[in-house]
Amino acid sequence: MSNILIRVDAAIELGMGHVMRCLTLADCLRAAGGQIAFSCRRLPGNLCDLIEMKGYKVHHMANPEDGLATIDWLDDAAQTKAALADSARTDWLIVDHYGLDRSWESAMRPFVRRIMVIDDLADRPHDCDVLLDQNYYKNLEHRYEGLVPGHCLRLLGPTYALLRPEFFEARRHLRQRDGLVRRILVFLGGGDSQNVTSKVIEAIALTGHPEIALDVVIGSTNPHHEQIAALCSLRRNARLHIQVENMAALMASADLSIGAGGATTWERCLLGLPTLTVVFAANQEQTTIDLADTGAIRYIGWADNVSISELAEAIDDAISRPEENVEMGHRAMQVMSDFVYDSQLQAVAALLQRTDSRALRGRGLPVTE
Repeated sequence: MSNILIRVDAAIELGMGHVMRCLTLADCLRAAGGQIAFSCRRLPGNLCDLIEMKGYKVHHMANPEDGLATIDWLDDAAQTKAALADSARTDWLIVDHYGLDRSWESAMRPFVRRIMVIDDLADRPHDCDVLLDQNYYKNLEHRYEGLVPGHCLRLLGPTYALLRPEFFEARRHLRQRDGLVRRILVFLGGGDSQNVTSKVIEAIALTGHPEIALDVVIGSTNPHHEQIAALCSLRRNARLHIQVENMAALMASADLSIGAGGATTWERCLLGLPTLTVVFAANQEQTTIDLADTGAIRYIGWADNVSISELAEAIDDAISRPEENVEMGHRAMQVMSDFVYDSQLQAVAALLQRTDSRALRGRGLPVTE
């Protein structure tokens, strides 16, 4: 049985994706017999209560005095060490945080057996034994060269997407879409501080298709929920969902999605859901562009800049092109063609339980060393 500590934060500015994917991994590790705890800051929009509700202990860290502008890695390391002191032995420290790098990881080395990093940026060096980047990039195999130690096992690409079991089940029973848009799913991330969700609802109204049903999903920390609820109330067949547990079912029933770049990209691709994608952060841009080049999604633009009229034009265009929607869905599923339902996630869990790479090689899954 492995003792594992996960260092991760959620906030309105950071989004919910880091915590949600860590929860997915934690659930699989717990099912494999691991003892899991989290170390998190209570930033505005944090998900500490959700983590605890799912049965995990959370070590609450003090917030930086200046918010998210900077992160003092020495102070962060000291607080993380205090969390480690609660366990007689920590086999794995898993960190999913853009503000931490090799300096922090090296400081933690004497206190843990192994370190795993979950990253998307490839913009800073790491001192880790395993690195996971679930995103799609051209020339992905070269993305972390010179940024990780020679012994580091790199798990790269959507093959290792951290997806919840509900998506595997939905994939098995997925209906065949005909490209006609009868239901649209809108989910622009859990926080959506720019309130693109409201823009999208207004844009859909401009297309003049009142017969199309609308599922709007927001997180419990969304600061614009009252405005979004008011907009949904103006549309007869619009439903507002808050902090859902049935995202896979909503995706499976949708014919078109307007969504954010990021972790939900792979959920939509697995279910072949045609998507108009809006980028919210720099780390989402390149993978969104590269994925759009394959025809698996359509890239609309940045959240800060996209207008209601631009959104309406893109949505209306998608509604009028059912054949292209079918093709987009097929290409999205092709991106996930190497994803064998939950085998990858179970293999990663097995790796962390055994502290070597045999668990992955035994399943014939791609790894980079």
